[in-house]
Formats: sequence, structure tokens, C-alpha cells
Amino acid sequence: MNQSISGSSLNKIIIVAALGYFVDIYDLVLFSVERRDSLTDILGVDNATPQNLKNIGMSLLNWQMGGMLVGGLFWGILGDKRGRLSVLFGSILTYSLANIFNAMVTSVEWYAALRFISGFGLAGELGAGITLVSETMSKERRGVGTMIVATVGVFGAVVAGFMGDVIKDWRWSFYIGGGMGLVLLILRVGILESGMFEGLKDQNVRQGNFLDLFNNRKRAGQYLSVIMIAVPVWYVMGILITFAPEIFLSMGVKEFRPDTGKSIMYAYLGITIGDFVSGMLSQVLKSRKKALAAFMLMTLISVFFYFTLATKSEFQYYLVVSIIGFATGYWAVFMSTAAELFGTNIRATATTTAPNFVRGSVIFLSFLFQMFEYFFKKQDGSPDSKMAAIAVGIVVAALATLAWINLKETFHKDLNYVES
Repeated sequence: MNQSISGSSLNKIIIVAALGYFVDIYDLVLFSVERRDSLTDILGVDNATPQNLKNIGMSLLNWQMGGMLVGGLFWGILGDKRGRLSVLFGSILTYSLANIFNAMVTSVEWYAALRFISGFGLAGELGAGITLVSETMSKERRGVGTMIVATVGVFGAVVAGFMGDVIKDWRWSFYIGGGMGLVLLILRVGILESGMFEGLKDQNVRQGNFLDLFNNRKRAGQYLSVIMIAVPVWYVMGILITFAPEIFLSMGVKEFRPDTGKSIMYAYLGITIGDFVSGMLSQVLKSRKKALAAFMLMTLISVFFYFTLATKSEFQYYLVVSIIGFATGYWAVFMSTAAELFGTNIRATATTTAPNFVRGSVIFLSFLFQMFEYFFKKQDGSPDSKMAAIAVGIVVAALATLAWINLKETFHKDLNYVES
């Protein structure tokens, strides 16, 4: 390891990072789970038409993801300038308070503002946690640490889906999310800062400059590639899962209507297992890139199942959703790769902004989705959401494939260096 640290201290770092990501994911997907119930309550039953729920829901999701884009830049730069621990504290406190206040909203305008603030806060925790874990563990074992963080973390979405099903008042779901974050701040006490980051204090090197990711052509190519690799994950979650009720209605499925909360629960149950398997696969193969290729191929196949087999019955739908979740469970390997690609002086910036640009891609994906709905019409003139979703998927798959081809292998890379 790069610094003298006891086993108990290392375990605490991993536990705090994992639980932090657990609360992060819980809060991140909570809006998708409670979208219909919360908007129906705020708008009133008469105004809560399927089209209104879809359009306003997409707008609020975009506000949340916009907050993550801005927050990713802020927290990433702060993590390289002031340290990884300052980001863990500030981001957790921000999104915890935002979700508590979100439970009190009575208008769409306040809902949008608090989704933005919550997204801003959520943007920092994962990148700081992964950076800290990666810089604290040896290069042979850091992939295991990231796998533990991701596997425990994504299970938060399963809990969010479960809560959405058992808690009838959507406001309490937000109260619980905010409360869990505040409790987590207590666990953060006593966590040690990264030794690699502390070592930068003795060096005359520029830290946390976002533009340094682009002042070198190869570096910029790697940064953009690692982002595009993970966009399929949020194509699935942000389009296929979140708007499954509207897509299936457009496909003429009348036998059942997908429940977004249950869909997210089953999808993230699959992702939880997938993150564990993909992380272990990258360790066994000693290759991040090969593990990414295997899971990207499975994602493509499972999306095909979504449009063909999932419409047959409710059982098959949730089975396919679970399979899609497993296939997109390569977030652990993606985060490991993002942390391993860059030097210590811009590592937190890269590792924090990359996943938030991936999450923020939902804004672009939803725009594409609505644009293709405008072009693809059914015989009655209504939008063909199925064809629109397929078209978006083709664009995402093509870009992700090109990104994988360009991406470098990082498994054996020594992280104790700086970018010039």
C-alpha cells in the first residue's frame, strides 16, 4: 500500500465509502420510484394525466441530473484541492438536507429546485469514496475494494424500490433518505485522508484543474471514452426502466403495467449481483477492459429481450429487468477504470466528474428520446415510444463501442504519479 495504515482503518474507509454510496443510490433513484405518487399528490388527480406525469417527471429528472453535472465539477475540483474527506462531508450533508426538505414540497417549482440541490450534493460522494479507496489499497487489491463499495452501494436502490412499495406516503421515503445521510456523517469521523493526496503538499504541482483533462489529446480521449463506456447503464435506468409504463403503453401492452418502483428494485437487485461478478471477473482476468466488453455485450442482448420477451407477461418483464440489471452491473469496473486512468493531482476531479457526466447524459438521452418520438409516429398519430427508445439505444451502443476500442487497460497501473 502507499501509506502506513492499519487494517481496521482501511476497513472503516471501505465501510464508509460503501454505506455512503448506498445512501447515494437510494436518494438518486428515489425520485424515479416516487415520481408518479408524488406528482399525483402535488398536481391533483385531475391534472395527473399520463402525459403530464411523463413530461413533468422527465423535466424533474433533468433538473436532478443537471445538479449532478454542476456538482460533479464542484466536488471533483474540491477533492483535488482540499482533500477527499472534505468532499465526503460536504456532499453527504448537502443531499441529506435537500431530501428532508424535498419531503415538504407542495409545488412542482420547489420540487425542481430541491431535485437540483439534491443532485448537486449526490454528485460528490461516490467519486471521493472511490478515489480514497483506490489510493489507499494496493494495485492488486484495489479492484476488490471498489467492487465492495459498488456492490453494497447499488443495493440502496433495491431498498428504495422496496420502500416505495411498502411506504404509502411518498414523503416519508424522502425523510428516511435524508435521515440515513445524517447518520452516515457520524461514521465519517476518524477516517484518514489519502496518503497520495497528502504527499502532493510537498510538490509544486497544479491540483484540481478540470481543463487539465483536456490539454492533452490522449488524456482527453481517455476521459471521454471512460464516460461513454457507462452511458448504456443510464440509458437503461433513465429511459427503459423509469419510463417503462409509458413505453409499454405505446407498445400496446394492456395485460399489465410495469411498476417503476418494482422495476427499479428488480433491476438493481440484478446490478448488485452484476457489480460483484464484474469486479471479480476483472480481478480473475487481470483486465478491466475484458470485463467491460463481456458486460457491454450482455447489456446489448438483454435490451433486445426487453423489446421482445418482456412484453409477453408481467413475470417475463420483471425477469428481463433483472437480467438487464445484471448485464449493466459493470459500474464497479467503470469506476475503477476512471480512478486508475489519471494522476493524483486530477484523480478526484476525473473520478467525480465522470460518473456524473454519465448520469447527466440522461438529459441528452431524454432529449433524443423526445426528438425521436416526434419523428416516429404510430398510425393514430401518437408518439411511437418503442421506436424512439430503440433509436436512442442504437446511438448509445455505437458510441460505447467506439469508446471501448479507444480505452486503455489500467489493471496493473501504479497510481502514485501526477499529470503534467
